[in-house]
Amino acid sequence: MRGTENGLLKFVICGSVDDGKSTLLGHLLYDSKLLYADQKQALILDSKVGSRGGAIDYSLLLDGLMAEREEGITIDVAYRYFTTDARSFIAADAPGHEEYTRNMAVGASFADLAVILVDASQGVLVQTRRHARICALMGIRTFLFAVNKMDLIGYRKERFDAIVKDLEDLQKELSIEQATAIPISATEGDNITKPSANMPWYHGPTLLRELETADPSRSPEIGFYMPVQRVSRPNYTFRGFQGQVECGTVRVGDRVTALPSGERAMVKQILVGDREAEAASAGRPVTVRLDREVDVSRGCVLEKDARLKVGKTFSATLLWMDDDPLLPEGEYWIKLGTKMLPCVVGGVKYQVDVNTGKHLPVQTVSKNAIVRCELALSQKMVLDRFSRHKTMGEMILINRVTHATSACGVVEDIDTAGDRGAVFEDGDRRVSLPIFDGFYYRRDLNAVVRHSAETAVYRKGDLLPLRAGTYRYPDDFDVRAGQNADVLLRVRGGKFAGFGKRDPAVPLLDGRGLPLNGERSADDFETYRRVAVWEDGHEI
Repeated sequence: MRGTENGLLKFVICGSVDDGKSTLLGHLLYDSKLLYADQKQALILDSKVGSRGGAIDYSLLLDGLMAEREEGITIDVAYRYFTTDARSFIAADAPGHEEYTRNMAVGASFADLAVILVDASQGVLVQTRRHARICALMGIRTFLFAVNKMDLIGYRKERFDAIVKDLEDLQKELSIEQATAIPISATEGDNITKPSANMPWYHGPTLLRELETADPSRSPEIGFYMPVQRVSRPNYTFRGFQGQVECGTVRVGDRVTALPSGERAMVKQILVGDREAEAASAGRPVTVRLDREVDVSRGCVLEKDARLKVGKTFSATLLWMDDDPLLPEGEYWIKLGTKMLPCVVGGVKYQVDVNTGKHLPVQTVSKNAIVRCELALSQKMVLDRFSRHKTMGEMILINRVTHATSACGVVEDIDTAGDRGAVFEDGDRRVSLPIFDGFYYRRDLNAVVRHSAETAVYRKGDLLPLRAGTYRYPDDFDVRAGQNADVLLRVRGGKFAGFGKRDPAVPLLDGRGLPLNGERSADDFETYRRVAVWEDGHEI
């Protein structure tokens, strides 16, 4: 069947300024006869006023912005969709100028394969190395190095071999799994769609043939997981969790775990659109219904055997994209999966030298730098290492004032020992609740932030810290542990009395320590909790 032999391939074309990225993709479309008649005629007419003496300027097919045509460079990412007899493609033409590196990162974030151009007359440049590192950071493991402008160096094999040697060193440094180098000329069409007569010493595939046969599949992820995007409640009888299956397969009858609460339930129904299904696999948007009520909202994750982590502190590799520098202890929003939380960027461990890969000490971080740093979240979040589970390991940082995207990055290591909160254990049942968290007003942020206490595990009979600066609980009360109204956490005489049935004679609280009796109001919050004020991080 046309276009489906090897499946859809999403790839990005990147490299330094004037390496010929737009020209390459334009020539590929032109030679493959993938243009409409009016597009072809417009290209011929536009080229007559160009800089190639009236010869066709293939870059004009991609550089659509007026500023791009005036400056002769690509500014924004241009996407093109095309199909050959062997495969369907989505191509992203990324800008090469350092000023627009963040735009290039956006193009790389969607791709499965990277085509990196190298100017044969200049060799591997700093920006070429930067783009290769960013593609590797985004999880791309299959690279196609197109050594362009071979016509300008007389199609010399020894020059191509010298560049290939530099690329092999870069491949080892970045742990690139698959890499192919092809000598081409984007303007003359050498080795793009058909073999070049000008390079009889080259016996490898053409660029198009390599794209049609490439297999950029990642290492398989384990288990099933689905970040919850929305809780669907069309009426009081229906409660479904909607999202896209990111890994594995979920089936009716599977026992899944809701994170971060850790509650388990059985899948009783799967809906794909408005139709029931027995199973759903990765890439499918679904609605999942469970056999009992569990504590799940947007940002939670349903999983089975995926072994995802729940943590508050972790280390990450970031590509800094903001015009404002990154400062230690800077505060941002983090978006990971379907969850968004306040976070603090702690110590910056080092900056990566894009040319050599060395780790450099740094105090502040400027735009386009790649750094390793520590992040601390305002509360626990479901996440994992990017190398294990892609969706739960990729994230962005958002400026809390301008709402601009400040950085993109991946999770490297998770400090599960640094988790905070109260954990209650009684026999085989284990529940984590934030009832001892404190609320503080930050004048500098004009916002109330939550601060969790150090991790503490309480077992049946343990004395509980029921009075502190931001909360004051009675000696006897029940806490609803999730959505199950029948099993509650019981506190009697200031001690954890295990899990049991509801006692109407004592107050009933939710998992945050707020009353569940009657209507919610500001008075309910003041019943057991209060907001303290932090001045420079200290309560007053």
